[in-house]
Amino acid sequence: MDYAIIAAGRGSRMVSEGEQLPKPLVKIGGVPMIRRIIDAFVSCGASKVHIIINEDMSEVEDYLKGLTLDVELNVVVKNTTGSMMSFYELSNCLQSDCFCLSTVDSVFDADEFKVYINEFTRNRDADGYMAVTSFIDDEIPLYVGVGNDGLITCFSDTLFPNANVVSGGIYLLNREALNVLDACVKNGITDMREYQRQLLVAGLALRAYQFGKIVDVDHVQDIATANEFIKELDKE
Repeated sequence: MDYAIIAAGRGSRMVSEGEQLPKPLVKIGGVPMIRRIIDAFVSCGASKVHIIINEDMSEVEDYLKGLTLDVELNVVVKNTTGSMMSFYELSNCLQSDCFCLSTVDSVFDADEFKVYINEFTRNRDADGYMAVTSFIDDEIPLYVGVGNDGLITCFSDTLFPNANVVSGGIYLLNREALNVLDACVKNGITDMREYQRQLLVAGLALRAYQFGKIVDVDHVQDIATANEFIKELDKE
């Protein structure tokens, strides 16, 4: 399995609120967010992690270069127009028959993440396992419709009846999803949410995998929420 991190956003909302560190280096539980995800990947057996950062993130690039890890980091430095295009820039690096992609600002339970990876690799009963959570704290959540069989029926920007989970920003997908990505770019689609909808249009079976909690760190106040979440996990 390939592992990849989208970390090319500029974190403009957090910057406007006074945060001085680039978002990937913001510490949650005393650990930079990007390192938390790298460590979660390594704990699942990753031998190489692909990461995209933007050209203005010299601090992040220096941080990654200074790490001593038992995993190879392939760092792509390029400005993009959003998460989907960042994913597209990493797609040529993904050579396995399946991959895990995470946004850098998704804070989750690493033990729960390991179960998530194991469930997908053991079962392979769908084209993808999309992480969802009932913890809805995002200002613009992506609601996920789930059928009785656990398969995703829709992705919606607006609340709908019985919508009780949202996307968590972590994706496990097979290689067919890359064909959909290529088609999206060819057709002028550049939005990650629309890409997910196109996966369903293309007929891919996507299973909703529910995490107890995933905190999306977009604002300074989210840092406190994420830190409290990690404290709760450490007490368990």
